[in-house]
Amino acid sequence: MMNIRKFPASAPDLVAAVSSELTPTERRIAEEVLAEPTLLAFGTVSDLASRVGTSRPTIVRFANKLGFEGYTQLQRHVRSDLSHRLARPSERIRHEERKIPVAKAAINNAITSVFEAVDGERLGELSKPILRAENVWILSGETSQAGAHALHSGLSMVRPGVRLLNERTFGSDACEAGPHDAAVVMDFFRYRRQVGEAARVLAQSGVAIVAITDSPLSPLVELTDTWCEIEVPAVGPFDSSVPAVAIAELLVSRVARDLQDEATARIDRIEALWEQTGVFQQ
Repeated sequence: MMNIRKFPASAPDLVAAVSSELTPTERRIAEEVLAEPTLLAFGTVSDLASRVGTSRPTIVRFANKLGFEGYTQLQRHVRSDLSHRLARPSERIRHEERKIPVAKAAINNAITSVFEAVDGERLGELSKPILRAENVWILSGETSQAGAHALHSGLSMVRPGVRLLNERTFGSDACEAGPHDAAVVMDFFRYRRQVGEAARVLAQSGVAIVAITDSPLSPLVELTDTWCEIEVPAVGPFDSSVPAVAIAELLVSRVARDLQDEATARIDRIEALWEQTGVFQQ
């Protein structure tokens, strides 16, 4: 099996590597994929099979021949490659050809990737360090800021000691972090150097890192065994904030469920203070 983590490659490179081994039908699949990569990136197995005039199992065997465990893994790789080639917003504007249905498919796929990333007990594994930490530090890159703010807002309601870090005050804040703490770090391609370095400093201080990123190649992955991979599609010139917010909300929901009485009591105290100080008009 091809090691995708060590040898990421574009679709043309993957096809070229196995060109001599392709059957005539597989060559037709390859021609369609190379001519219209968005078909593979955002279409279903049935879409591609129908376009080529072949069967779904043949499409899956084609993905296997390229070194992937199945169509879904190949599709994610191609989406990531497309996103990385159009990483700059200005380039995305110049190449923007997506219509609303394609953007809808991209966001739907991203949301699906979030639920797959937390399937089974994986959400519980991601939340464990947050539950047992004295303090929770939240660190984010540019694209994931909406998710970081949603996580900070939600976690602050259900447990104490939640802090949102920023570059300006990182030194004074992070000097308080230690082995009894956890940090949730969100960052996606193009990975911010400051986020990676800050996460490394926290890890060296004994802070348990929970990383939310978009690839096994992310520099955050080497810092922890507690991480998950989600898709972050481009919508227009910029990366979507939707998947980062979605996974943040799921994490908050799981932490609140596990804390139960503690979370309920804290929320009641906050609501009482809001009512006492007239925070809301109604």
